[in-house]
Amino acid sequence: MTHSPFPLELLMFCVPGSNASCVVLQNVFGINFALYLLFVSGMLVTILGNSFVILSICHFKQLHSPTNVLISSLALVDLLMGVTVMPFSATRSVHGCWFYGDMFCHLHASFEMFLIIASIFHLICIAVDRHQAICNPLHYSRKITVTVAVMMACVSWSLAAAYSFGILYSKANEAGLEDLMALLPCLGACLVYSNPIWRIFGSTICIFFPCTVMVCIYTHIFIVAKQHVRKTGDKSKCFNDRGKGGFVKKSESKAAKTLSIVLGVFIFCWIPLFAFSIIDPLTGYNASPLLSEILYWLGYFNSACNPIIYALFYPSFKKCFHCIITLKIFSSNSSNMNLAVK
Repeated sequence: MTHSPFPLELLMFCVPGSNASCVVLQNVFGINFALYLLFVSGMLVTILGNSFVILSICHFKQLHSPTNVLISSLALVDLLMGVTVMPFSATRSVHGCWFYGDMFCHLHASFEMFLIIASIFHLICIAVDRHQAICNPLHYSRKITVTVAVMMACVSWSLAAAYSFGILYSKANEAGLEDLMALLPCLGACLVYSNPIWRIFGSTICIFFPCTVMVCIYTHIFIVAKQHVRKTGDKSKCFNDRGKGGFVKKSESKAAKTLSIVLGVFIFCWIPLFAFSIIDPLTGYNASPLLSEILYWLGYFNSACNPIIYALFYPSFKKCFHCIITLKIFSSNSSNMNLAVK
């Protein structure tokens, strides 16, 4: 049982009546209130923001494009993170206890991994979409259709589910850790251990390698865009219509820049946690639980960032969000509203 400076009769336990239970964190009311306020605010921004993105793309016909199919699917991933993962993690972070049982602990961990990997696969698809739009504009509309985008999204969901649920429920990640798991410090903690091999393999295959590839893709995209600038000799006219010499539209380049920001924020939010996940087993799983919680929530808040990025850098999304907030979306012919920014 975890030692505490508080008298035994004043302690609260994660599993009442058990001598092996973890102790509930004895935070003052103000700290608990501040933490819940932070977490609930993050969840609200995540849920409402991504709901706005999905509703905008579904409702406004002008946003019906292959790129936005992938963006709406990514927004669904982020929405599920806010609905299914963040609320339970919030109680764990505030109280230091997992109140929902071992079975739901593994389901929660699997779903968390599933959504993280689904995000990275969607970002790969979006990077490929932008690469085709910028580097192969004459054939983009033929190669990347809405149907193709839907198939890419479905493959992303399927591969992410197969990997995450397959790994954790097969318990392949726990091989060689039986002695360590038998010495778990207390009951009431949601601890999912993975051996160093699986952590290094999983982090490399699912995060580090894909992120490196996507950075290379976006680098190539911007190199090609600069080449278009040099060919025209006039930056104000560098992005002509596809039919005029094969140059890409200015809107395509702006979308690529915005989505590269989405990738950059994803890397900033999630890479620290996966680097930590590799270092932790190499140090005997003795890393600070507080640091672990901070890194997890840094990753969770990535799901709240994407709608904010769209609102700041996509004028059409900003206009859609305003239409939803002001309830103009319920007016007749709102789906055909002109989203062009004058």
